[in-house]
Amino acid sequence: MSLGGWIKSIFGGSRKRDISRLSTSATGQDLEGSDAVEERVSASGGPLKEHHRRLALRDKRLLPKVKSPARQLGFTKKKRIMSVAEAERLFGGTMRTRNRNLRDLRTDEAQLDRYDLPVWKTEEDVANALGISLKELWFFAIHRERERQPHYITFGIPKRSGGKRIIMAPKRRLKAIQRKLLEVLVEKLPLSENAHAFRRGRSIRSGAEPHVGKRFVLKLDLKDFFPTVTFARVRGLLIAYGYGYPVATTLAVVMTEAERQPVEVEGTVFHVPVSQRHCVQGAPTSPGICNALLLRLDHRLAGLAKKRGLVYTRYADDLTFSGEVDRATAHNFRRLVNRIVSEEGFVVHPDKTRLMGQGNRQTVTGVVVNRTLGLSRQERRRLRAMAHQLGLQNGGGDSGALPAQFQGKVAYLSMLNPQQALPFKPSAP
Repeated sequence: MSLGGWIKSIFGGSRKRDISRLSTSATGQDLEGSDAVEERVSASGGPLKEHHRRLALRDKRLLPKVKSPARQLGFTKKKRIMSVAEAERLFGGTMRTRNRNLRDLRTDEAQLDRYDLPVWKTEEDVANALGISLKELWFFAIHRERERQPHYITFGIPKRSGGKRIIMAPKRRLKAIQRKLLEVLVEKLPLSENAHAFRRGRSIRSGAEPHVGKRFVLKLDLKDFFPTVTFARVRGLLIAYGYGYPVATTLAVVMTEAERQPVEVEGTVFHVPVSQRHCVQGAPTSPGICNALLLRLDHRLAGLAKKRGLVYTRYADDLTFSGEVDRATAHNFRRLVNRIVSEEGFVVHPDKTRLMGQGNRQTVTGVVVNRTLGLSRQERRRLRAMAHQLGLQNGGGDSGALPAQFQGKVAYLSMLNPQQALPFKPSAP
């Protein structure tokens, strides 16, 4: 190698690592007889992806090394570039990835500043921001294939459509860490104006109000919403916003978990994963992370809806469109929505797609939107029957003696439509 080429290989340009001794690739394909004899990593510091502003800044300690002549001749010793604990963490199973282009990434401070996100260069910075020690952070940020003490309590609650919904609630200490993480990071992630769930100042009413009085309302549901937001997607989201690979991986592990099955081996019970790590229902950070991850999907669907003269809102995994179009146009539009959702890595639930005309009851997240916002006639009749039993007809009764369930229903109706709630409120003394 010439002197110029040697200098370029050390201080810039593409780094390469000899992999000719490997018999198989990362995908399991045989490399014998092929030309794959080296792996190249761009160290130019340019954009991580085309047309993106996030820079591919590399950790020089992890790049393929070129031995100097003195080192090759044994005149100098190899220098230690990191501590043993840090090396064990960086090269442990939790940090392992096949994507070499991600493995060496370090924090892009300019990208974080653009979105007003906290600048965390190392895991120690994360621990300090959360008010815990680095050792405690690592305790919660390691994916274990055999967990003796799971960090989550799993239980099921009945679903209205039948079956059970799996809830994984973090234990007290992890929940406190996730709540802190929600405050200092997750709530600062950019969100679409079309998202109305899990946000301050937004509600079921704000998500349903734009669809009042429309000719057609198209409602779709994302299948397996939380399990589809996997650990890898959360890590990729954080890397895109500027965090380095170690920090993004640590945060993604803290905010995700895999469903686990207890297995007894020689008298010891281990909890082993039976699924990928993903955002779980029950974790404080899951709703915010899922909202942030759907930013591009929201933008694409909102742009498509605007082009076709429709209105689009999303409440968690419920997608709603409405407008003054005919039924045939609405069906064609639904097929376009399914394609975009599929391209973004999600699946539309086939049994929960509804196209509702004005001749039928039009509901958005349980709220009737045919002419005015409010509850259905059946729901108001049930509420009127409860009021009659409690002696509230004609404005009578004592509000202090009302059951909490009835007060909650009236408060909910007051939020949706104060006019509809007036008959159910006791008169002032």
